[in-house]
Amino acid sequence: MSSPTPFQQKYATYKWRLHRNVLVFVVLLLSLIGVMGWAEQEGLSRNLIGPIFLFSTVMLYALIGVAGRTTNAEEYYVAGRRIPAFYNGMATAADWMSAASFISLAGALYLQGFSGGGGQAGGLAYVMGWTGGFCLVALLIAPHLRAMNLYTLPDFFSQRYGGRWPRLLAAWAAILCSFTYVVAQIYGIGLIASRLTGVQFEIGILLGLGGVLLCSFLGGMRAITWTQVAQYIILLLAFLIPVTWLAYKQLGTPWAPLAYASQLSKITELEQRLISDPAELAVRQEFKLRAETYKARLANVDQALQQERLTLEQRVRDLKLQNADFSLVAQARRELLALPKNAQSAKEIWQRAMTENEERAKPLGGMPLHGTPFQGDPNGSPQAQDAFNQSRLNFVALIFCLMAGTAGLPHLLTRYYTVPNEAEARLSVAWSLFFIAILYLSAPALAVLVKFEVMNNLVGSHFSELPHWLAQWSRVDTSLVEVTDVNLDGILQFGELKLGADMVMLASPELAGLPYVISGLVAAGGFAAALSTADGLLLTISNAFVHDMRLGTKNGVETAEGRVILSKFALLAVAMCAAFVAAWKPAEILALVSASFSLAASAFFPGMVMGIFWKRTSRQAVVLGMLLGLGVTISYIVWNAPAVRSGLGLEPLGGLIGGIQPISAGVLGVPVGFLTIWLASWVWPQLESTDGTSASHTENPFPGL
Repeated sequence: MSSPTPFQQKYATYKWRLHRNVLVFVVLLLSLIGVMGWAEQEGLSRNLIGPIFLFSTVMLYALIGVAGRTTNAEEYYVAGRRIPAFYNGMATAADWMSAASFISLAGALYLQGFSGGGGQAGGLAYVMGWTGGFCLVALLIAPHLRAMNLYTLPDFFSQRYGGRWPRLLAAWAAILCSFTYVVAQIYGIGLIASRLTGVQFEIGILLGLGGVLLCSFLGGMRAITWTQVAQYIILLLAFLIPVTWLAYKQLGTPWAPLAYASQLSKITELEQRLISDPAELAVRQEFKLRAETYKARLANVDQALQQERLTLEQRVRDLKLQNADFSLVAQARRELLALPKNAQSAKEIWQRAMTENEERAKPLGGMPLHGTPFQGDPNGSPQAQDAFNQSRLNFVALIFCLMAGTAGLPHLLTRYYTVPNEAEARLSVAWSLFFIAILYLSAPALAVLVKFEVMNNLVGSHFSELPHWLAQWSRVDTSLVEVTDVNLDGILQFGELKLGADMVMLASPELAGLPYVISGLVAAGGFAAALSTADGLLLTISNAFVHDMRLGTKNGVETAEGRVILSKFALLAVAMCAAFVAAWKPAEILALVSASFSLAASAFFPGMVMGIFWKRTSRQAVVLGMLLGLGVTISYIVWNAPAVRSGLGLEPLGGLIGGIQPISAGVLGVPVGFLTIWLASWVWPQLESTDGTSASHTENPFPGL
């Protein structure tokens, strides 16, 4: 056997040092949790536990960011291409376990079950689609990109096709899908920071933004990689502790992914009992009456708005004349001020309220039966058969978009530039799948265990005995938790409790009866998940502006060090813009993230796959394919946006093609991209550019193929 080379010896020493540093971090983290648990037992206020967790973890990330600071281009863009596969897999998993995966995935399974609801695919589609996407990355993309020694994904389009248009289109597409994605992460950051510290949501966004910039501003990919390794360890503990405890509490075993199926049959029994329960029927009847009230108002919006204003004004006057309690007068005034300002806004608000009340008037508050594989019935009425077919179609469409989007996400693919060689890239994908599977196998279990806890223990409680966390979370955002005694019997019914998708994971420790220190850890885990993804996304966007679009070149920024510095300031500017948009709370985290996957799939997947595996693919073809594929996807999303259709006076779901939901628009854009590239490559096979180079390189950039 030959003796190791000096490089191999040096690399082995480097990896041993990494193992030691990670072990020290794990010991420090466990010590922090232990100390905080002891302090809570000794009387430490809950109001301090959250901020301490937030401050401790952010300072830890800041130390890693400072230690990893660099102005070297190779280090800033790709961490020196020396990250071991094991740690790159861990960092990729953290990059991947965004706020959507950590916060919203279990919530989607809780609300939608396996079948989905309201035309949406069930939460299981996210588990299958995101996991399958990594298989595509391993088989089709990662090793070939690593062989080219690139910095960014648009570099692939530049090197493979030549010219400036493929690179510019790829850069703009990277900015578009990454910005959509990062807004969702910063929204999650603001949500968690406000819960941890008790500050307003907008202030929470700024606090979280500071954590993002501390991680990524100084060291780029070098600092982000090791920050993400630390963040993965935190979010792994934060996810596994509640689900393990719930499984042990309910089933007597900590192995939740293997044991939770026994709770499915119990949930099925509870669902049937709740559907026929008289108190639940009374709640549903009240929501139905409310829906009819809003429907009556919508028949003549102007008159109804004027009448509602006169009624509330008269109520305020009557209360004052009766010397009523000040709180009653203040409540009436708030209702008066909350009235829509004009008929158009009243129509939008009342339309949403009518739809929501109609949904909650259905059995189980509009939630589907958890264990049903698809909506509808293949052997039922024509309407039930249509619902069944649409449910299956949306399930497959969403899986396809998530798989193709995963294989085209710029911030994810850049991670495979950081490993030493192609073999390590393949191994890194395998480690990524392993670390992601640990959490993705636990998410369905957590959804089932939480639903059983709610149905079996929380429902039926007196309102005076409800846990404090319900009121605390509702103060953060009323869309997260809504509890109303609709039938006025003083007892909580299932239909009277509305949990948002982003709530299920964050409230699981308190629902399970764990010490509040675990709630702080879970919030810190969600914070880490959002931070880790936001770091990579912001770096991708800033690199797209500076490295790929050559921003600043005309102003004399020519050196590699100067461009790195410019990238840092571009990152700062993009982060502030994303925080501004996130403060509007544009949509649920999962919806924003799903849309970004469709955008990435239609923009990048056809061009990359065709460019790697078909030598004939030309520059003109890929430009046209990217424009048409992305154009179809964006048009479908915008045309079916509720605000757009409402503004144009159109039916809410009238623009759907075959019932495909807007978040799965990539299922239309990707085939258009592939077909366009294939046809256009025959029409324009290899046209010469003005500089004498071929529009499509004649040599194969992938020697192994």
